[in-house]
Amino acid sequence: MTKADLASHHIIVDALKELDPQTPIISEESGIPDYGERKEWNKFWIVDPLDGTKEFIKKNGEFTVNIALVDEGVPVLGVVYVPDKKTMYYAEKGKGSFKQVGTDSPERIFSSGSNKDDKLTAVQSRSHGSDKLIDQLKEKGLTVKETVPAGSSIKFCLVAEGKADIYPRMGPTMEWDVAAGDAVYRYSAREGIHSSPLTYNKSDLKNGSFLIGLEDNVEF
Repeated sequence: MTKADLASHHIIVDALKELDPQTPIISEESGIPDYGERKEWNKFWIVDPLDGTKEFIKKNGEFTVNIALVDEGVPVLGVVYVPDKKTMYYAEKGKGSFKQVGTDSPERIFSSGSNKDDKLTAVQSRSHGSDKLIDQLKEKGLTVKETVPAGSSIKFCLVAEGKADIYPRMGPTMEWDVAAGDAVYRYSAREGIHSSPLTYNKSDLKNGSFLIGLEDNVEF
């Protein structure tokens, strides 16, 4: 945790409380309410005030601010902001996914789900990427022709705008790491909604391994 994490946390949480005082908030920096309380929630905000702390410390610009609204276990609204690039990805159920750079007009972004038999471009962590990941994908019957390194929730967004086919994640994440990016991906479908293996408001907010971007069901 850095001072920037805490400063961002306070700004976002205070603003959400003013905007939507009735809806509870989970933030990485505020602690996790007991599941006995959370399981009664139909809707809640989930926030990662600074996703990609390693990228922030390295000053490579690939850190994000993630804010999502989860309703009945589904992220129905998501914002991924990349401060260093003045770029915002956002999505809303029923309206689609968008990208805005600086003060330019937002542009709708789309992605097509890939098939298991395709030669795939995989996005992987800039900090944690390895050849082991490619080997694990081969074991699942997937062929990776190229990898694209990226930090934080930008990986979801690259799939959502069609710059990568899949985002495989073999290590654990928390729900606040993925909810906003997951929304951007889900609603980038040209028709309907992309399916996602991710679920929310679990008794344990930790996620297992997952794969975003395939139409086929591949267990991880």
